[in-house]
Amino acid sequence: MSAPGAALLTRPPVAGGGKGLAGQLLLAVVSGGYAVGAALGWGSEKLANFMGDFGLSAAGLLAAVSCYHYARTVDRRERPAWLMFAFSSFMGALGNAVWGWYEVLLGQNVPEPSLADFAFLCFAPPAIVGLLVLAKRPVTRAGWVCLGLDSWLIGGSLLTLSWSLALANAARTAQSGAPGSVPRAALSLAYPLLDIALVSMVLVLHFRRSANNRSAVNTAIAALALTVLSDALFTSPLLNTTYRSGEILDAGWFAGSLLLAYAPWGAHRPEPGDRSAHQRAARPHSRPITGSLPALTPYLAAAVCTLGILYNVVDGRKVDRMVVFTGCTVVLALVIRQGIMLLDNIALTQELAQKENHFRSLVQGSSDVIMIAAPTGTLRYVSPAAAGVYGREAEELVGSELATLIHPDDLGRVVHEVRRFLAAPPTEEPTTRIECRFKSGGGEWLNVESTVNRHQGGLILNSRDVTERVRLQAQLQHSAEHDPLTDLPNRALFTRRVRQALTGRRAGDHSTAVLFIDLDGFKAVNDTIGHQAGDELLVEAARRLQDAVRAGDTAARLGGDEFAALILGDGSRDRSAREYQVHEIAERLRTTLSQPYRIAGSEVRVAASIGVAFADPGITPSDLMRNADLAMYRAKAGGKDRVELYAPQMQAEVVRKAELAGRLRTALHEGEFALLHQPVVSLATGEVTAVAAQARWRSTQGILFTPAEFLRVAEHSEGAAGGSDASRTAELGRWLLEEAVEQAAERQKAGHDVPVAVRMTAQRLLDRSMPRGSVEALLSRHGLPSGALVLELAASDPRVPFDELERRLAALHRLGVRIALDGFGSGYAAISALRRLPVDLLKLDRGLVEGVVESARLHKITAGLLRIANDLGMQSVADGVDLPEQVMALRAMGCTHGQGAAFSGPLDEYRLRRALVRGTFAVPGGTAQPALAGGASGGSMVIHRGSNNETPVPPA
Repeated sequence: MSAPGAALLTRPPVAGGGKGLAGQLLLAVVSGGYAVGAALGWGSEKLANFMGDFGLSAAGLLAAVSCYHYARTVDRRERPAWLMFAFSSFMGALGNAVWGWYEVLLGQNVPEPSLADFAFLCFAPPAIVGLLVLAKRPVTRAGWVCLGLDSWLIGGSLLTLSWSLALANAARTAQSGAPGSVPRAALSLAYPLLDIALVSMVLVLHFRRSANNRSAVNTAIAALALTVLSDALFTSPLLNTTYRSGEILDAGWFAGSLLLAYAPWGAHRPEPGDRSAHQRAARPHSRPITGSLPALTPYLAAAVCTLGILYNVVDGRKVDRMVVFTGCTVVLALVIRQGIMLLDNIALTQELAQKENHFRSLVQGSSDVIMIAAPTGTLRYVSPAAAGVYGREAEELVGSELATLIHPDDLGRVVHEVRRFLAAPPTEEPTTRIECRFKSGGGEWLNVESTVNRHQGGLILNSRDVTERVRLQAQLQHSAEHDPLTDLPNRALFTRRVRQALTGRRAGDHSTAVLFIDLDGFKAVNDTIGHQAGDELLVEAARRLQDAVRAGDTAARLGGDEFAALILGDGSRDRSAREYQVHEIAERLRTTLSQPYRIAGSEVRVAASIGVAFADPGITPSDLMRNADLAMYRAKAGGKDRVELYAPQMQAEVVRKAELAGRLRTALHEGEFALLHQPVVSLATGEVTAVAAQARWRSTQGILFTPAEFLRVAEHSEGAAGGSDASRTAELGRWLLEEAVEQAAERQKAGHDVPVAVRMTAQRLLDRSMPRGSVEALLSRHGLPSGALVLELAASDPRVPFDELERRLAALHRLGVRIALDGFGSGYAAISALRRLPVDLLKLDRGLVEGVVESARLHKITAGLLRIANDLGMQSVADGVDLPEQVMALRAMGCTHGQGAAFSGPLDEYRLRRALVRGTFAVPGGTAQPALAGGASGGSMVIHRGSNNETPVPPA
C-alpha cells in the first residue's frame, strides 16, 4: 500500500488504563490472609470457631451494606437486583451469626434444624431474583421458553449428577423412618437443590446479562458462583460429616462475600466525558470461544446428565428412577430447544435473504456511489452507480487505492478529517462529511461530496457528484461580489481587498493608494440619449478602466457612475516619488476615460474627476476610502475633469460644514432666524415699489451669518446629504415664506400697500413635501390682497419638469401672484422660461450689474437683456445696485427698478416702516450720494460696496 493510502485510514491509538487496582490488591490480601489463617487452624479452636462464624457473618454484613448503598445510586431498573443481593448477603450473615451464637457463645453444637438453617435457605432465592432482574429479558414467547429450557437443562443435569453422587443416600435415609432422619434429610436435599437452582441461573444468565455496568454484574456473578461452589463442597458426603468452623472451606464463603461487597464499587464505571470508555463500549469485541458457549450449553448439560447415569451403571447400582426421569426430561428439553432453534434459524435465514436482496437493490439502484475501503485503504466494493457518476466501471475501481483517486491538493485535508473522525467516539460522531475532487474516467476532476461511516476498521463512503452545485455556488459568489452590468468588483469586494491590502503582508507598505473616479456629464447622457446608452457607456468605461490598471491592482464599480481603483504599493519609502507615480496613473486613467465614446452610432463625451488617497500609517479601510471620496468631490468642485490628491484640510472643511449644518438645524427650532426686507426702488422716481424678504441668522455664539453663507450650507446639505438635511432646508423655506406673508399682511393693515418679494427655487415650489395648495392657503389665511406677493423664481435645474412648473405658476398667476425670473442672464434655461412661463418681472443677475460700468462687453449684454424685457413689456429689476454710476447706467439702458446698497441695505421691520412712511429714495442724477442707506443693526448710513445679499460680519 502507498504511504498516502496508509495515512488515510490509519486509526490513532486510544490510550486507556485499568482502575481500581488498589481495591483489587486489598481484596486479594484480605482473602488470602483469611485462607492462610484457616489452613493453619487459626492457632486455637476458639479463634477458629470465632473466625469461621462471626468472621463470615461480618463479611456477609459488609456485602449487604455495600449492595444496599449501591442500590441507592443506580437507576430504577437495576435497583431491585442489588437490593436482592443485599438481602441475600444479610441472610447469609444472619445464619453465620446464629451459628456463632451456639458454637462460640453457648459452647454447644448447632441443633438440626435451627434458625441458621432457615437463614441459609433464604440466601439463594433472593440471589436468583436479583440475577433475573439483571438479565436481558427475552422479547418473544420463544425467548422465554428457551430461557426456561436452558435453566432446566443445566439444573436437571446437575440434579442428575448430584442425585447419583449424594442425594440418593439422603433420600434413602429419609425413607428409613429413623428418629430425626426426615428433617435432616430434607435439609441435606434443600441445600444442594437450591445451589443447583442458583448455579443454573448463574450459568444461564451469564450469557444474557445486560450491557449496563457489565463489570459490576460480572463481579457479582463471580461472587455468587464462588459461594455456590463452597456450598456444594459443604454438602458433599466427603466434607459434610467432618466439617468444623474455621476450616479452609470457610475461605471460599469469606472471599465470595468480600467479592460481592467489592463488585459495585471496585469495578470501573465510566465518568461523563470519558471518551475511552465510550470507545471501548462501542468497539466490537471478538471473543469466539465465549460467544460459542451459549450454543454449547445444552450439549454440555446433556453430557453431565449422561455422566450421572453412567456413574450408576459403572458402580453396579440399580439405576434410580429419579435419575431416569430427570435424564428423560433433560433430553426432551434438549429436543424441544433444538427444534425452536431450528425454526428460528430458518426464519432468520429467510429474513437475512430478504434484507440482503433489499439492500442489494437499494445499493445497485442508488444514484450515489457506495464504496467500502479496507483498513489498508484499498477499495473492496464499489456500487454500479460509479459508471454513471465517475465514468468508470465498478470493477475497474475495486482494488484501487483510495488515496490515488483524490486530487493531490485535497488529499492532506481529507487525511486530516479522516484521522479526526476515527479518533472521535462513534456515539458522539457516527458520520462525517467530506468534499474533495475525484478523478473521473475521462481524466477531469469532479467535485464529490461523501458521507463517511466506520466499517470494520475501514470506511464506508456514500458519494455523490456535486460539480454543478459547486459551479453554481461559485457563480453566486461571483454575482454577490461583482457588478452585474460591468462585471467589475462591487463595493463589498473592493472594500475587502482594501482591507486585505492594509492588514496583510502589505500592512507596512504606505505607498498603497485608492482612487475614486466619477464620470462628469454622465447624467446628461442618460437624460438626452437614454439609459440604455448610459449603460453601454458604463460598460465601455469599465473596460477601459480594467485595461488601464496594472495586473495586481483592482478596478471596481461602486454604483452609478462612480468607479474606484486600488493601486498596490511597491514598498517605496519615497513619498514624493510614489505620489508622482500614482498621479501619473490617475492622469492616464482620466485621459483614457475622457476619450470619446461611440454609443448608438453617435459620439458621446464625458470627463472624469479622480480623487487619490494614500494609505497613511494606522489608517482604516473606511477612512482611506472616505479620503479618496473627499478628494474626488474636491476635484469636481474645482472644475471637474481633473485629479486631486487628498489633503487633511479637506476633512477639516467637511467637519466644519457638518457643524455649521448642525447649528443651522438647531437654529430653526430655537428661533434664531430674523426676517429683513430690502426696498426695491423705481429708478425713475425713487419710489419704493416693493420689498425683498431676506433671512438673517444670528447664532447663540453671537455670529451673524449672511444668506450667502447659511444658504450655501443649506444647499450643500440638500444636495449632498439628502434625508433630514433636505427637510431642514425645506423647513427654512417654509418659514421664510410664512413670515414674509404674515408681516406683509400686517403692513397692509397699517396702510403700507407695498408688495413683498420672496425668493423660491423651482424645485422647492414643486416639492411633494410642500402641500399643493400651501401658498394659496397662506394668502387666504392672512388676507393678503391680489398682487401683494411676488415669487422670485431662482435659476431652474434642468431636471425640473417644465410642464409641471408651467401649470403650477399659471395657477398662482391666476390668483394675482406675480412671477419674477431671478438671475436673468446667468442661466442657460432663461429663454425657455421666457417662452413658456408666465413671467411678469425680469431680475438681472448681480454679476452683470457689478461690471456694467467697467466692462463694455457686460454693458452691451445687459443692454440687450433689458431691451428684450422692454420689448416683451416686462418690468426689470437690477439686483446688486451698489454705486450711483450703476444707477445712472442702468436707467439709461431702460432698467425700471433697482435693489441694492445705492438706496438701502436690508432693514428690520421698524426701519422698514420708517422708510415706507418716507416713501422715496433720492435717485442720483450724477455723483450724488444716496438718500438713505442702512443695515440690520442701524447706525450711520454708509454705502456698502459689494453684494446687497451680504452684510459685513466679524471674522469667525
